Amino acid sequence: MSDDRYFTRDGATIAYQYTGSGTPLGYAHGVFLSRDAVRRMELFDFDTLSADRGLLTFDQRGHGQSTGRPVVADYTFANVALDLLGVLDAAGVDEPIDFAGSSWGAAAALHAAVIEPARFRSLVLIIPPVAWEDGPVQAQQWYSDTADEIERLGGPAWRKAWADADPLPIFADYPKFDLTPEVPDELLPSVLRGIGQSDLPPQELVGELRMPTLIMTWETDPLHPAETAQRLHELIPGSQLHIAASVPEIQTWTARTAKFLSLRERS
Repeated sequence: MSDDRYFTRDGATIAYQYTGSGTPLGYAHGVFLSRDAVRRMELFDFDTLSADRGLLTFDQRGHGQSTGRPVVADYTFANVALDLLGVLDAAGVDEPIDFAGSSWGAAAALHAAVIEPARFRSLVLIIPPVAWEDGPVQAQQWYSDTADEIERLGGPAWRKAWADADPLPIFADYPKFDLTPEVPDELLPSVLRGIGQSDLPPQELVGELRMPTLIMTWETDPLHPAETAQRLHELIPGSQLHIAASVPEIQTWTARTAKFLSLRERS
């Protein structure tokens, strides 16, 4: 694996790699994770997808090998979308990219695509986060509640409780689904509050996107409900949707993405 390069913006130094050559493919991970954490889960293999391509990967601000600061606004969907666009510039990606993002990464990709649609050849939106909620009970409240809990318990005690918590039902028998936060304790509350104060772009703007889009999500996850994926599918013309009900189905996502990208190459 080649050495990281670095891009600095708004109080963060983003570690990234751009390897290979050919049509560019990018990937952005979700909250608590990193490039390497996604690899260890063995659910979605972006490295396999990069054969005969340029591959751009990075650790989001405050995660993995990237730095950050305890500023809530830094971690909103809208701001990490600007990080993504900045990494494209820093890496010298000057042609439209096929871009995949998971959760927080999917939100960043959507916001970036709304800002600069010409930079994206296609999108792969993996477990898009809960969005466009209304009513008194909202799943996003989990983020601010958890930030409060971290500050009340302290980082080490919260991490132990988090490690001991039951996994999502779909991952009950899959020990490689490890959400151990690769985020310093002092940043965790700001990261969570930034995400909790975020939303996906307005639906009317999402509906204006015209790049081919593949949307994949799983069941039993209130922070990534199938309803969000279904609504994105309705909004984005010609998009494809897959909802997984088991780990083996999730593990088909790499092949589904490869097929989607292959069809794009032939079109």
